[in-house]
Amino acid sequence: MDKIKRALAGPWVPPQFGKAPYLWMLSLCFFLWKYVYIVPGMLELLALVATMCLFVPLYFLSYWGWRRATVLLTTCLLGVAWTPHNYGASTFFIFGCAMCAGIEKPRQAYLSVAAVLLLACAVAPLSDLNFILPTVVVGIPVGLAGVMDAKVRRSRECLLRKQEEVEHLARIAERERISRDLHDLLGHTLSLITLKAELAGKLQARDAQACQREIKDIEHSARHALSEVRAAVTGFRQTGFAHELATARASLAAANVACDAAVEAFTLPAAAENVMSLALREAVTNIVRHARATRCEVRLSLDAGMIVLRIADNGAQLADGARVRDGNGLTGMRERVSALGGQLALRVERGLALEMTLPLGAPA
Repeated sequence: MDKIKRALAGPWVPPQFGKAPYLWMLSLCFFLWKYVYIVPGMLELLALVATMCLFVPLYFLSYWGWRRATVLLTTCLLGVAWTPHNYGASTFFIFGCAMCAGIEKPRQAYLSVAAVLLLACAVAPLSDLNFILPTVVVGIPVGLAGVMDAKVRRSRECLLRKQEEVEHLARIAERERISRDLHDLLGHTLSLITLKAELAGKLQARDAQACQREIKDIEHSARHALSEVRAAVTGFRQTGFAHELATARASLAAANVACDAAVEAFTLPAAAENVMSLALREAVTNIVRHARATRCEVRLSLDAGMIVLRIADNGAQLADGARVRDGNGLTGMRERVSALGGQLALRVERGLALEMTLPLGAPA
């Protein structure tokens, strides 16, 4: 009933079929051609009106998939009923061949076309060649073309759905990327600004010039963070490791943490450099916030074709058997490393040690 109401309310055919179904209705002119030169009797006229009132709604309902077997059978029976009286009844069999395109399984659709044509041949003796010739000559190509066109249309619709699904997954991945990047950016920068603001407050009374320098550094950090956030949202942020190491030194110095860095000279792939830069930022942020450390070691080396980044501190040691809980930062870091075919390990030593390994051939 829902399909009937929808069809009557319009549009009468689904939008993907365009205007062609309305033009195909002109084929009924072959059925009505007899009455251009022969005036029908009252009984035949009533039968003609009843046929049109039955067939036209069924024709449009066939495009909505409403009881395909019922529609197809009724159309063919109309052709059978009119064959002895009007050779234009071949039109109903041709419409029946076209309706077979609505059957989803191609094999069944082709068999249905054959069944319609066999039925037409069976009733052909009731009429003449003007009936059977157009039925076969037109019905075969119309039926076969309709089934093939429907198959292509369904494949195209399936492909469009898959494309929509891929686009949806891409949007989800992009939102996750932005959330990870913003966490890394803002967490580090806000920690740095907080430390410098505290330092500026302490220096305000005893060293005004030093206080002003810290305030200028706060302004510079805030502006730099704003530009990085904008770049992260648009997807073009690529932080160089040397720049990130210099920023890390400044953050650690502001927290009174000595930084001991040893970086081997070799060319980093762009993707690996970005991931390691973000890992360094996240690790330094955690050291400044939670470790209560006085020393931090940063080592970047190349070992047997693998890039190894090690960041360790001498902060408050965890209890034996304690497990480091993965927050948003560590989770995002693991996802990035895994995407490049690397590994990430956390170990409790004098403090906490992070070791990341990435293949030198990581994609750029």
